[in-house]
Amino acid sequence: AGIDASERLAVMAVDETGFGRVESKIQKNLFATRTLAERMHGMKTCGIIDTTDDGRVWEVANPMGIVAALVPSTNPTSTAMYKAIIAAKARCGIVLSPHPRAKECTLEALRVVATAAYRAGAPEGLFACMTEISVEGTHALMGDPETDVILATGGSAMVKAAYSKGKPAFGVGSGNVPVYVDRTADVKKAAADILYGVSFDWGTLCSTERSIVADQPVLARLKV
Repeated sequence: AGIDASERLAVMAVDETGFGRVESKIQKNLFATRTLAERMHGMKTCGIIDTTDDGRVWEVANPMGIVAALVPSTNPTSTAMYKAIIAAKARCGIVLSPHPRAKECTLEALRVVATAAYRAGAPEGLFACMTEISVEGTHALMGDPETDVILATGGSAMVKAAYSKGKPAFGVGSGNVPVYVDRTADVKKAAADILYGVSFDWGTLCSTERSIVADQPVLARLKV
């Protein structure tokens, strides 16, 4: 369902937020659905998921429970679908907190995958999303006793707040990523990769290259 809606959701995200490129957001939506599904195919997430060769040690996984998921304005549809799908795969319920600038496209992205999941037999109510967006509301969601784990993607202040709630939290903020180009590198390819990276979705990803450290022997060639 997410694959089929990838282009429509990409257009919605750009129109609502003013961020990024439709072509890039299509690719991100496909990564968060098609590529994710391929990666998870056959993966065990609950019950006995592994045993040692002699069978003496069993690895047993249990659902965390309710996931509070913060969704950024820079990747509002791909992040919403990705987090909803991985939560369902782990047999967890999820409540999304959209960015105020991306509320409608985030809601629609969740509706797309939730509708498909319910049709496939997922229990009603497994997916939810805040519709009245506020900082206070997001803090209340993360700190609620019913929330068992937090997936926070967004600004550094909100990620820091997620870690302060006293429960398991996984946070991703702005990356400020440096690139090191060594003298042994394929300089032409390195330059092309850097340019592609900074232009993808107009540099809105947290993994976008922000600075370059070049080995002296290749510096001049890299600049050209």
